Amino acid sequence: MKKICLYFQVHQPLRLRTYRFFDIGQFHNYFDDYANRSNIRRLSEKCYLPTNNILLDLLKRYKGKFKVTFSLSGVFLDQIQQYAPETLETFQKLAKTGNVEFLAETDAHSLVSLKDKAEFLEQIKTHSKKIKDLFGFKTVTFRNTELLYSNDIGKDVFEIGYKGVLAEGSKHILGWRSPHFAYVNPTCPKQKILLRNYKLSDDISLRFSDKNWDQWPLNAERYASWLNEIDAKEEIINLFMDYETFGEHNSADSGIFGFLSYLPEAILKYKNIEFVTPAEAIKELQPVSPINIHYPTSWTDEERDITAWLGNELQQDAFNKLYEILEFVQNMDNPEVKKIYKYLQTSDHFNYMSTKWFSDGQPHLRFNPYSTPYEAYINYRNVLNDFMSYIGFTCDVKHELERMKKVNRRQEEIIRELRHKAEVKKNSKSEEKKVGKKKVSRVKKT
Repeated sequence: MKKICLYFQVHQPLRLRTYRFFDIGQFHNYFDDYANRSNIRRLSEKCYLPTNNILLDLLKRYKGKFKVTFSLSGVFLDQIQQYAPETLETFQKLAKTGNVEFLAETDAHSLVSLKDKAEFLEQIKTHSKKIKDLFGFKTVTFRNTELLYSNDIGKDVFEIGYKGVLAEGSKHILGWRSPHFAYVNPTCPKQKILLRNYKLSDDISLRFSDKNWDQWPLNAERYASWLNEIDAKEEIINLFMDYETFGEHNSADSGIFGFLSYLPEAILKYKNIEFVTPAEAIKELQPVSPINIHYPTSWTDEERDITAWLGNELQQDAFNKLYEILEFVQNMDNPEVKKIYKYLQTSDHFNYMSTKWFSDGQPHLRFNPYSTPYEAYINYRNVLNDFMSYIGFTCDVKHELERMKKVNRRQEEIIRELRHKAEVKKNSKSEEKKVGKKKVSRVKKT
């Protein structure tokens, strides 16, 4: 029987306040409490509460035939506990149905798996304890921040008991193979890997509201028929997406809530399809082969790599400087300092510094509170510099300023080049439209 694994990532970063160079040494409050509270309250109203209520109704109605899975970041959980306890309660109600799996991830929603193994594993343990405390659920499957995965990352988490992991079904990794099977880590053969079908996932999360898409408007029956048409020999279809797909990325007016409400019924009409959680799939499926992933893959951008977070000098400089003080912070006996450091590790801060959106469009721009990557970098580095001074981490200030200036100058050049390319591309498209209109006009006259 063909299996459907439906998984949602739920994450929101703690946004930094505007922190200028002249604020360094003056105060150490780095996070915009008003913006963070407003954001969580707004998303609770638009997305989390209505979607949770729909899922709760579906889980009760289908009594074990419908199942879903969540990866709730530690940063998100901290915020709903503080700003939206009623949202937390609805997730707890979902947990009580017994048909929801909660995944393990890094507590800080960080990129630490690329930097420090000990801290990486510690963050997973912290997050797993939080899931246990809040939902009474013991995590058995791992999903890394931004779906980052490699042979080495898999091997690291296997050491602390995770025999199942989720990863991206990247074309350059799969080649001729299908994402619709379980695979194994070649360096750790007892660890099974489930791969996302990015096309079918993105049909809901990215294309549902796109009126230029040739499949718009999409309804549950047609989507279910696509799942049914997949070869019966293929064993599992992994649909992984952001939870903000519902009500935020696709507004209520788009019909997304109606689509979700009817989706289980449309799928379960086909007697050869069943819903499973990742843990069930890992237990039931036999892997078809090893899949070798030497370099980290992710679920972002066409490249499916780490360049959205560490693809330019700004990002690399901020990332390396952040982890330069890791050991120093670990040796401190100050919970508040460690909490601040945790929130500074969140992957979104580095994504805001990406220059990719100047050339490849909207995904990086849509949810970025900064007008330029340079602005994001400067704000983050001002915060980090003050934090380093606040905790007593000493460095050569003169050398540090010169190094930052050098990085900034180089990135300003790159940004100017990308803006120029974007302007040329925009003008080119504008000319193509004009030429097209003239041709249509001539045809009409004829």
